[in-house]
Amino acid sequence: MEPQTPLSPIPAEKETFPRKQSSWMELLKFAFFVLIIVTPIRMFVAQPFVVSGASMEPTFFTGQYLIIDELSYHFSSPQRDDVIVLEDPRTKDRYLIKRVIGLPGETVEISGGNVCVHTDVKAPCVPVPEPYIEYPKTDDTLMRTLGPDEYFFMGDNRAASLDSRYLGPATRDEIIGRVFLRLLPPQKLALFPGSL
Repeated sequence: MEPQTPLSPIPAEKETFPRKQSSWMELLKFAFFVLIIVTPIRMFVAQPFVVSGASMEPTFFTGQYLIIDELSYHFSSPQRDDVIVLEDPRTKDRYLIKRVIGLPGETVEISGGNVCVHTDVKAPCVPVPEPYIEYPKTDDTLMRTLGPDEYFFMGDNRAASLDSRYLGPATRDEIIGRVFLRLLPPQKLALFPGSL
């Protein structure tokens, strides 16, 4: 009978798939994604905004959820009738939603609640079409010439809006962006809501 040679142990098979990474590593990757991708979009491209107050009724009501386009005005200037979000000139830590009425270099004239604009000193005053006005304020009288970087803004609800009639014009760097999308309520979903 031949002596038996001892059997050598069978080598363990090598894993052919990566081990599951820890949830800590997954969380770190997600945080990195948010920091690198989402944050710049939120800071420089689009920003959420919730309407608070009656100054833009009937165009916008309290609680409506909007997305503000912060990018377009880096390539073009605000235009008359654009609905914008701007810093509150009094505090700089709150925001206002208003409509652009007067552009740089123009003279805005308000008389009996009617608004017209002189494009230069010799030009006649051209009435601003305002089909969105349901709550006028007929006792306003004002004339204001805008500087080369100033915009005259007003709320659509003239009877309940704190705007350039009282706060003065906004400079270009105080304008955050243009209202791009109304998300909520769902039945009011609209692209560039309030545009003429």
